[in-house]
Amino acid sequence: MPKNKIAYLPGDGVGRDVMEAARIALDALKFDAQFIPGDVGWEFWCREGDPLPQRTIELLKNTDCCLFGAITSKPKEEAAKELVPELQNKGLVYYSPIVRIRQEFNLHTNMRPCKAYPGNPLNYRDDIDLVVFRENTEGLYAGVEFHPLPDDVRRTLSQHPKMARFEKISSEDIALSCRIFTRGACQSIVRDAFEYAKKTGRPSVTVVEKPNVIRETSGLMIREARKIARDYPSIELWETNVDAMCMWLIKNPQDYSVLVASNMFGDIISDLCAQLVGGLGFASSGNIGDDYALFEPTHGSAPKYAGQYKVNPMAMLQSTKLMLEWLGETSKASALEKGIAAVLEEGKVRTYDMGGDATTLDVAQAVADRIRS
Repeated sequence: MPKNKIAYLPGDGVGRDVMEAARIALDALKFDAQFIPGDVGWEFWCREGDPLPQRTIELLKNTDCCLFGAITSKPKEEAAKELVPELQNKGLVYYSPIVRIRQEFNLHTNMRPCKAYPGNPLNYRDDIDLVVFRENTEGLYAGVEFHPLPDDVRRTLSQHPKMARFEKISSEDIALSCRIFTRGACQSIVRDAFEYAKKTGRPSVTVVEKPNVIRETSGLMIREARKIARDYPSIELWETNVDAMCMWLIKNPQDYSVLVASNMFGDIISDLCAQLVGGLGFASSGNIGDDYALFEPTHGSAPKYAGQYKVNPMAMLQSTKLMLEWLGETSKASALEKGIAAVLEEGKVRTYDMGGDATTLDVAQAVADRIRS
């Protein structure tokens, strides 16, 4: 029997292309696993009205972790128009399957490393080594939203003095998204950031929020971070507002090490950090819970490139490296990273975004050759 059972979810568009690249690298590593394919994505939304069918949730429950490709996601109205005719006008609403997996499996920690590898011509600087810890299940992505504003919700909100200026606006003209933080989730993501800094010998953890304006939710995160920081006296706690953080990341990215933020702010700053080290083609991530994890590149499905094997697979390969580490396959993870680094430093096999003409699979094969040698 294989040592590991991996849910294999290519998803949409170039997700399939980069997942093939991951398998090439894993085969070179002689990774002992059974890969179990699952249904997820736009095809299943259009045909079944559910981009994450229940059969796929059951598959995830019976595997050790998940390797995930990419997902197409569209606004509510556009998504509804693409349903097959027999599912039209039945009240079906599209929800992101990746967000749903994070919440259903309580994958509370989203870890996004952003490291500048020598030889990458897209590096903003060559001395950047950032890791973003993003709370993954709450905040503005909790999915508690209203439009139009229900009467009972409006009556409750009307008790708040700040709602007075909306009194004459009709409920049809108000949309509401709730930014929900819990103390436990704030504590969990901050502690994960500090534990990672301690384990890897990093000097600081920077909390990225906006407590001077979003006083209650960001305030809770900051207060809990200050408490937890006392348990790690050798690691500095820095605090910054999210808007200022974007400026400082452009000015002095080398000064920062571990960043921790709530769901939406973490999403935003991790994309900024990714661009500093080459763009979304280099942006890996792990969605990690207490008992399960899902690993994915953070880029989208890029439908216009689907099947062309044009896109950069480095984000997928680095996500695969994170999966190996989580499974305890540290030597294989190290070998994969060394292969990635060697191909980048040599600079002979590059996809179009890096100025080359190599295919997705060419890059994966070059990494695999390095692993074998």
